[in-house]
Amino acid sequence: MWQEFKTFIARGNVIDLAVAVVIGAAFGKIVTSLVEGIIMPPIGMILGKVDFSSLFYVLDSSKGIPVSLEEAKAKAIPVIALGSFLNDVIGFLIIALVIFMLIKALNRVKGAEPEAAAALPTAEEILLADIRDILRAKQL
Repeated sequence: MWQEFKTFIARGNVIDLAVAVVIGAAFGKIVTSLVEGIIMPPIGMILGKVDFSSLFYVLDSSKGIPVSLEEAKAKAIPVIALGSFLNDVIGFLIIALVIFMLIKALNRVKGAEPEAAAALPTAEEILLADIRDILRAKQL
């Protein structure tokens, strides 16, 4: 079993996947920073100085109305964190777009797979085709 595990780990696909996960995690942090620090502030400014990162809806006001999302979390007030959700959706869309463009570029660099040349018929196939044609001719 240990040998099978070593063989599995030594495959290029597993190592490539591990590298992709590490790079993907780092890229995710960059995208999160981009969304929260660069993209959403101007959108919030355009929409009336809204801070999307702390945009929330209070579900139960019996414990009071919190001023911020952090206060709601500290007081365990149930809220719907709309801003966090919007940031995550925009981050996902950016990552999906980048992955799409990366795969498209890789496919372009890789080039179209050369079409398999039409295989010439073997001598046996030619002989069988001739026999078929003779039999058809005799039936008419």
